[in-house]
Amino acid sequence: MLELAVLGLLHEAPMHGYELRKRLHDALGAFRALSCGTLYPTLRRLQRAGLIEEETDAPGSRGWGRRTRRVYRITAAGQHRFAELVGDCGPQACDDNAFGVHMVFFSRTPAEVRMRILEGRRRRVEERRDGLRSALAGSGDRLDRYTRELHRLRLDHSEHEVRWLDEIIEQERAEQAAAAPGRPNVGEQELQGHDR
Repeated sequence: MLELAVLGLLHEAPMHGYELRKRLHDALGAFRALSCGTLYPTLRRLQRAGLIEEETDAPGSRGWGRRTRRVYRITAAGQHRFAELVGDCGPQACDDNAFGVHMVFFSRTPAEVRMRILEGRRRRVEERRDGLRSALAGSGDRLDRYTRELHRLRLDHSEHEVRWLDEIIEQERAEQAAAAPGRPNVGEQELQGHDR
């Protein structure tokens, strides 16, 4: 998921490593614990694959005694790879770590892919919710009070997420129904613009 996140942010604008790390933290809460020891090897791997390129500020351009900064920018190959990644609606796109990353880039994701990811996520959370309900109902006195409360918290969270997903899916359906026939949605338009 880090590859999708990095390419997606660099798709918006070139940035240096520190700024990229900050944006990952701000936009993608799942990466709060992201360290330089994780980010920079990923940047090097993406660079070796030709998906991003690095430019270095001239030493004098930032003032006397300032370190040079490496600015990363996405390449045409990186844009193509980003389009592949946002178009992936497999089961992994619905898991706890990946879903938020995909959703951050939904504005650049084709409508049918967004819908598959949202519906897949809802199924996954409904399964979790149903499992928690069963565990609580069948636990009797086996669970102590604190464990039971933790399960109830998780159940409440799952129920809330299902309602939230239902709302987003309904909005998505309404927007798709209102879209002019034969006209690509916003995510498709942006991705098509990079194929030229």
